[in-house]
Amino acid sequence: MDRFVIAVTRTCGSGGTTISKMLAEKFEIDLYDRKLLRLASQDSGINEELFARADENTRKSLLYNVEKKVYHGEIIPPESNDFVSDQNLFNYQAKVLKELARQESYICVGRACDYVLREFSNVLRVFVYAPEAVCFIREAERQGISINEAKRYVRMNDRYRRRYYRYHTSNEWENPYNYDVCINTGNITYEESVSIISRLVEEKFCIKNVV
Repeated sequence: MDRFVIAVTRTCGSGGTTISKMLAEKFEIDLYDRKLLRLASQDSGINEELFARADENTRKSLLYNVEKKVYHGEIIPPESNDFVSDQNLFNYQAKVLKELARQESYICVGRACDYVLREFSNVLRVFVYAPEAVCFIREAERQGISINEAKRYVRMNDRYRRRYYRYHTSNEWENPYNYDVCINTGNITYEESVSIISRLVEEKFCIKNVV
């Protein structure tokens, strides 16, 4: 298979972003997280600042508690009043992820990429997690904050990601059935995690061994 996508979903403090960067370097492919906002902006003609603002708005919105707007692949046209709605900005991000999957190999962190690309066969869906106690310590060390502050930070971010995923997919973020592999970095190192994912990529997509 010429092109493949590694869709990484991760809990806060699990090291999922670090592992994704290591994989991107190993396979020499792009990693898309917030960089996706710029590409979606270029594709839609909507100012990138609006995409960034929509990201922030969804963190604050109570809509995530009371309703869902499941992504079905639609794009709201420019003449609509909802063209720059948070939902349509997500739709454009999804559109870009699909187009990229047809053109190149890449890694995507978050953005419900596993769901957006659910109809694509060239995707490895990975969930990276770790016990909360481990995540608290890692975030405290990474940010130079107290354990109590790290607890609040980790739980707030995981709550947001859980609601974001449910809002756009109607599925549960931590359900293992959403993914091809779940990796607990509380038990194995980041390097070991990269090795496991790399072997799966090589076997699933018939990729020659990479250094």
